[in-house]
Amino acid sequence: MHILHFCVKQIVTRLKDRSRKMLPYVNRLRFVQSRAPLLQHMRFLCTQPASNSKLFIAGLSWSVDDRSLLDAFSSFGDVTEVKIMYDKNSGRSRGFGFVHFSNEEDAKYAKNVMNGKVLLGRPLRISYALERVRDAPIVVPRISLSEPKN
Repeated sequence: MHILHFCVKQIVTRLKDRSRKMLPYVNRLRFVQSRAPLLQHMRFLCTQPASNSKLFIAGLSWSVDDRSLLDAFSSFGDVTEVKIMYDKNSGRSRGFGFVHFSNEEDAKYAKNVMNGKVLLGRPLRISYALERVRDAPIVVPRISLSEPKN
């Protein structure tokens, strides 16, 4: 519950700051439409790591497949799952994937060693995977663009 409260406070603060900057330039409708990217970013910031044994691997070359990703990370410990995300329409890699280790120490070691290393011509960006919350309600605070009445 504390995490949710903290996230809502962050969202409200950022929306207030943003609305003050935008007030002279946009009407209310445009402001409401422009909050969507900020709310998506805040949803990303407010998610918690699933566990420290699952890594998010970004910057993958289109030619990287599950086997080559497994080969690159299996030397750091017992890999339980490797998953590369593919585009539904084209079938081409989206350039990121996940590697799940059996324990957190192996994942931490792999993250420290492989972050920034080149795999098939592309530098990897590695972080701990975040838990994706499906069907969770998004709290959208109401912000008035009008000046407070005295």
